[in-house]
Amino acid sequence: MEEGQEGEGKKKSGLMALVIPLVVLTAVGGGGGWVIGNMLAPQVKQAEDAAKAAEAAAGGHGGEAKKDEEGLPKISTEANGVVALEPITTNLAYPSENWIRLEVALMFNGPPDVQIAEAVHQDIMAYLRTVSLQQVEGPRGFQYLKDDLQERVDLRSEGRVSKVMFRTLVIE
Repeated sequence: MEEGQEGEGKKKSGLMALVIPLVVLTAVGGGGGWVIGNMLAPQVKQAEDAAKAAEAAAGGHGGEAKKDEEGLPKISTEANGVVALEPITTNLAYPSENWIRLEVALMFNGPPDVQIAEAVHQDIMAYLRTVSLQQVEGPRGFQYLKDDLQERVDLRSEGRVSKVMFRTLVIE
């Protein structure tokens, strides 16, 4: 009988040897997290207070103004000469079952011209219908596509567009 009691004692001590360090490490980790959280919390509160102060200074307490400011700010405005074109979705020349979706914005030299922007939009769509998947694969293919589109835009706009900015490019 003494051997059975001795075996149970070893099992209990082995289990306790595992549980005690686990509890100590959990307590140390929780305490460390609490300390770091208290160190960072004042910085977060200060940032929130600064944002509220900036909003109050701008007079943005109205509901409509708040909706406009949510999310990312719009980059395409006539004030900065940038016009975001409508998304272009078309199939590639080869393989024809692959589709491409492209969103670009045009940066104009001076005031934006809507007619030029629409002509450029149609020209880009016509060009993308002639491109094969192999031509736009990889980083080198993407750079060639950017260069080709910039060249076409320069010709179509007669130098009025200074830059073509890619917003999204998806090939399916």
